[in-house]
Amino acid sequence: MTGKKIDIDRLDLERMKDKTTDTPGTLPYAHHSGSALVKPEDKGKITGRAVAAMQSQTDMQMAQIYDQMQLLADQAKKIRARVEVSERIYQASIGFEPLINHRYFLYQKEDGMDFLSMIAPEEWGRKKNFASFVAEVKLLADHTWEILRENT
Repeated sequence: MTGKKIDIDRLDLERMKDKTTDTPGTLPYAHHSGSALVKPEDKGKITGRAVAAMQSQTDMQMAQIYDQMQLLADQAKKIRARVEVSERIYQASIGFEPLINHRYFLYQKEDGMDFLSMIAPEEWGRKKNFASFVAEVKLLADHTWEILRENT
C-alpha cells in the first residue's frame, strides 16, 4: 500500500471532535457521503402557501355565514309581514271564530274598514259586499296569519 502517511502529531483532535456527533440523525446537514440530501426549504414559499390556504378557507366560511345571515334576514322579514297582516286582521271586523289551518279572505269595504270572510272573491257572484279584495290568509297555530295570496 502506498499512500500518504498521517502525521498524528499534527492532527487537531479538538477540531475533529466538533465535527462529529453521537447522534448524527439530529444534524441539520448530511453527515457523510451516503446520507440523504438535505435541501433547505424556501420559508417564504411555505408561508405563502399556508396564508393562501388560510385565506381560501376563511373566505369560504365567511361566505357560508353571509348566506346564513341572508336566510335569517329573509325569515325576519316574513315574520314581520305576518305580524303586520295579523294586526290588520285582528283590527278588522270578524263575524265568526277563525279556526287554525283554515283559509279566510280579507276584504276592504268602501268606507275603508277591513273585514274577514269565509267567502272567496270568486264566490261572491253579482252581489259583492266589498270594495277590494286584500288577501287570502290562513290562521297559523301561533295565531298569526300566513298570506297565501295577495291582491296585486
